[in-house]
Amino acid sequence: MKVKTRIIDKSIKTPPLQYAKNGDAGIDLTATSIWYDENRNVCYGTNRAFEIPEGYVGLLFPRSSNAKKDLLLSNSVGVIDSGYRGEVTFKFKPVLHSVHTYSIGDRIGQIIIMPYPQIEFEEVDELSETDRGNSGFGSTGV
Repeated sequence: MKVKTRIIDKSIKTPPLQYAKNGDAGIDLTATSIWYDENRNVCYGTNRAFEIPEGYVGLLFPRSSNAKKDLLLSNSVGVIDSGYRGEVTFKFKPVLHSVHTYSIGDRIGQIIIMPYPQIEFEEVDELSETDRGNSGFGSTGV
C-alpha cells in the first residue's frame, strides 16, 4: 500500500520514512521543532503530513526508548484520521522535572497505519451473558 506524505518545510532537514527492520509495525518520526503549549506540554513537530486513505487510521505511539525520558504522550495514542492533512505532532506531558526530553533530530515516536472497520451500533435492552460479566479493573487477579 502506498501512502502519500508531504514535507511541510523543505528547508528543514527531515529524514526519509522507512522501516528500521523487516517486520517492524511502526515507522519512526523525528523531531524537527520543539515548543511548549498553553498546557505546559512539550510539543514536537515532525515536518510531515500524510494522506491516509479512507478506511485507514494513523496511530501515533511513543517509541519504547521513551521509557528513558521524563515524558508521557499526552493522549496515550494519537489518532490521525484520513481527512487530516496537517503536520503530525507529538505532545508529551512532562513528569518530574523533565530532565530527560528529546532534542531536534531525535526519533520521538512512531506511526502505524492500519485499516479499521466501520461499525454500526445497535441499541438493545440486554447484552449477552459472559463469565466475566460486569467485573472490571483487576477482575482476572493480580
